[in-house]
Amino acid sequence: MDVKKKRCTAVVLAAGSGKRMNSAVPKQFLMLEGRPVLWYSLQAVEQSDIIDDCILVTGAEDIGYVRREIVERYGFRKVDAITAGGGERYESVYEALRVISCGKMTVPNEDGYVFIHDGARPFLTEQLLKDTYREACRHGACVAAVPVKDTIKIADENGFAVQTPARSLVWAVQTPQVFETQLILQAYQKLYEQLPHVKQEITDDAMVVDAMLGIPVKLVRSSYQNIKITTPEDMRTAEGFLAQGPSEEG
Repeated sequence: MDVKKKRCTAVVLAAGSGKRMNSAVPKQFLMLEGRPVLWYSLQAVEQSDIIDDCILVTGAEDIGYVRREIVERYGFRKVDAITAGGGERYESVYEALRVISCGKMTVPNEDGYVFIHDGARPFLTEQLLKDTYREACRHGACVAAVPVKDTIKIADENGFAVQTPARSLVWAVQTPQVFETQLILQAYQKLYEQLPHVKQEITDDAMVVDAMLGIPVKLVRSSYQNIKITTPEDMRTAEGFLAQGPSEEG
């Protein structure tokens, strides 16, 4: 790697539940070809030349299990901190950012980059980490995404289609979402200063950066294989992807 590469910290979010999986076991802990779903993203982080360390966010009640049965069992040495998340995704991200801002990392990351990734997305690749790092260096903020394949309709409150955006302009956003450290810290600090008066639903980090700072976020072409495990159908799809081997998509 370039000796000038700045420090890169991965925030891996693993505080979700198994509600939509109809499972008592949180989706990130379900077994996928003999390993927990979470293992796959942590393994990509562990082997990456881009990522230097990792903050793992999980449920408060799962911290001991995650440390013992995943981090220690599989030898994930880049996991520098395990912290409890919140009830919403943005709360979990904020808790991870507090680890950085409060100086709790073994090696500080004050002027590097933060890669925020869903622990339930098992198909993170080194190429995607390289691509998002490159664009984050150029633009300060970027997200993995893919162009949508279907025609999208905007509905009104009664469920009637009222608008059809040009498909060429519509992308499905994924993770990782990558930001300059100080930029994402500033965006989340401003968000928390405005809560609970923020009226729109906060669904991802790019939204926070755009809404709080007015900074445009670059879309980086990802792979359609970079799915998030949410439903039982997703598990079967993931098993199929593993069986067929690595994707050749960019």
